[in-house]
Amino acid sequence: MRIAVDGRHLTGGRGIARYLRSMLDAWAVIAPEDELALASGGRSTFAAAALAGRPRLDRMTVGGDVVWAPAPAPLAVSPGVPFVLTVHDLSWTHRPEDFTAYERLWHRLARIPELARRADRVITDAQATVGDIVERWGIAPERVVVVQPGPGLSPAPTPGGVERPDLSAMADKSGRSPYFLAVGALEPRKAPDVLVRAHALARSQGLRADLVFAGAGRVAVAGDGVRIVTPGDEELAALYAGALAVVHPAWLEGFAFAPIEGLVHGTPAIVADLPLYDETIGEGALRFAPGDEAGLAHAMLRLERAPDLRAQLVRTGQTAIAPLSWQRAARETRAVLAAAARR
Repeated sequence: MRIAVDGRHLTGGRGIARYLRSMLDAWAVIAPEDELALASGGRSTFAAAALAGRPRLDRMTVGGDVVWAPAPAPLAVSPGVPFVLTVHDLSWTHRPEDFTAYERLWHRLARIPELARRADRVITDAQATVGDIVERWGIAPERVVVVQPGPGLSPAPTPGGVERPDLSAMADKSGRSPYFLAVGALEPRKAPDVLVRAHALARSQGLRADLVFAGAGRVAVAGDGVRIVTPGDEELAALYAGALAVVHPAWLEGFAFAPIEGLVHGTPAIVADLPLYDETIGEGALRFAPGDEAGLAHAMLRLERAPDLRAQLVRTGQTAIAPLSWQRAARETRAVLAAAARR
C-alpha cells in the first residue's frame, strides 16, 4: 500500500512528533512492504492549500492509495482520493482562550470540522473523544475509530520491574532532593499554574520534594523548589525513573503520554480526573478534580510519605497499560487506511 502522510508534525517537538515518529518506526516493522511518502513544507504552503486547494497533499508526494493526516492541520486533498484523519483531542474547541491568536487563526484555516467530514474515517485515541467528535461535527459514529497509541517513550520495564532508588529517606546519595515531575508544554490547557500553586500549598504543609518541569512554553512557572529543564530522550527517561511521581494536571487530554511514560519507567502518577484515564491507566494513579489545588497538594503529600502506595500504583498502572503497543497501534491504523483505500 502507498500512503501519503502529512509529515510536517515530525519537526514539532511535542507529543504529536513522538506519536508520528513512533508510528512510522513501528510501521516499518509490521508492514515493510508499504510505501509511506512524507509530505513536508512550510506553514505558508499548507495555509495556501487550505485556502486555495493547492498544493494537494497527495500531489506533494509521489501519490498514494490513501492520504493520512496524523493530526488536524491546514491541508488539501484531491477529490476522490481516500483520506483518513487522526484527531487526538478537541482542546481548541473546548478551551479556545488557552491558545494564542495565531494558533486560533491556524485552527480556523484548517477548517477542521469540514476536514473531518471529508475524511473517509476519523481515528481518535480514546473512546472518551468519540462522542465529542460525533456530537460537535455531525459525523456518523461508525466512521470514527478508536486506535490507542503506544506507551510513549521507551524502553519498557524489565520483567522484574524497574530498579529504583530508595526515595523514602528524602534524598538520594548525591544529596539532591526527591522531586515530582511534570512533562509537557507549559501552556494554559496543561495547567502548570495549578501545579505550581498546589506544590506551594503542599510545601506549606510539610512537603519536602521539589517540582521539576520538563518542557517549555509561554506560561511562566516559578516558586520555591521549582525547576525547569529541557531534556533529550535519555535525560527524560532518567527523570522519569528518578521521580516520586509524574503529575499531570491538564484540564483536558486526548491520551496523555506523560503518566503512561512514567509508569513505563516505574513511576506512579497523579492526574486530573479525566474520563480518558479509565481507558488507559485505570486505578494506576491518584486522581484529583481538575483545577483542585488542595486536592492535588494532598495527593502529593500522600505519595511523598507512602512508598508502599507508590509501589502499589506502579503495579496496578503497569498492568493496565500492558496492552499498549506501537506495533499494535500501527497495525490498527494500517487496517483503517487499507479499508479506506479499498472503498
